[in-house]
Amino acid sequence: MDVFTPAIGMTNPHLQTILPRFFRRKPLFTPYRETIDTPDADFLDLAWSVDYRAVKHSKKPVFVLFHGLEGSFESPYANGLMHAFKQQGWIAVLMHFRGCSGRPNRQARAYHSGETDDARLTLEHVKRLCPNRPIIAAGVSLGGNMLTNYLARFNHDPIVSAATIISAPLDLAACSERIEQGVSRVYRRYLMDSLKRNALLKIHLLKPLLGIEKNDIKQLRRLSDFDELITAPLHGFASANDYYQQCSGMQRLNDITVPTRFIQAKDDPFMNESVIPTFTLPSHIHYCLTEHGGHVGFVSGNWRQPHYWLEESLPAYYAHYLHEETSS
Repeated sequence: MDVFTPAIGMTNPHLQTILPRFFRRKPLFTPYRETIDTPDADFLDLAWSVDYRAVKHSKKPVFVLFHGLEGSFESPYANGLMHAFKQQGWIAVLMHFRGCSGRPNRQARAYHSGETDDARLTLEHVKRLCPNRPIIAAGVSLGGNMLTNYLARFNHDPIVSAATIISAPLDLAACSERIEQGVSRVYRRYLMDSLKRNALLKIHLLKPLLGIEKNDIKQLRRLSDFDELITAPLHGFASANDYYQQCSGMQRLNDITVPTRFIQAKDDPFMNESVIPTFTLPSHIHYCLTEHGGHVGFVSGNWRQPHYWLEESLPAYYAHYLHEETSS
């Protein structure tokens, strides 16, 4: 289960990256939704696999998922992973980053790869609702880099018992350059369209803070340009490069104290070798590097019956937590 073999005829990284959206066009289940308030008078929208209040779910371990850039519960990998854990007897919950749940958040601030306060608030909320049971977390792409930063920052009390980081841009500067090369620019255009659309919905909040106009946003082309104009100044960084340097997870790996599994494909079209550690990792960190898989793809099986390796691998990897009743 720990060895990924791509589907026959599907070793191409772009096929691995794109095809899950065609194979799985609708979410696998309808989530139980919850909104929690934040200390700065904003909100976070959560999507649960079940109603956590039901007595029949009172002892189940909890799987917490953090999605990628401009992702949501609707993303195939997100509801797919949640469904897989649900089928194995877990409660699963996804935290939508601010502005990603289908409605703009109230504050000008949004989210970024090093913003860990919302994750902390969510995990504290989950622990309060689901006490005395294991909690594990997974972060995908941007959510993976964020979770890396979270685990390092809160290593004295991470709340989670273990974690998995999937296809994470652990070197933000290098990854922002990689996505500008070749076919990868297709993904950049898709992400930029979404980022700009959401930023325009909040122009009335951004304009007084940043002094920008609608046309400034509309003219943006590169992710690094968006980070320079909006992400960095909005969240207290001097520049996009300052943001990348401070928030790249690679430099924080040795600060993590819980068992953590990193899953990365060599052919990820969003990344290059900069996301592969060149230093010795502590024994509780396992870096799983596959030859193929694309970006959050990892499709095995065949064209007629595709299998999603992450949805098989992760629940199996953490199956022993189903039998634990110790506090996390």
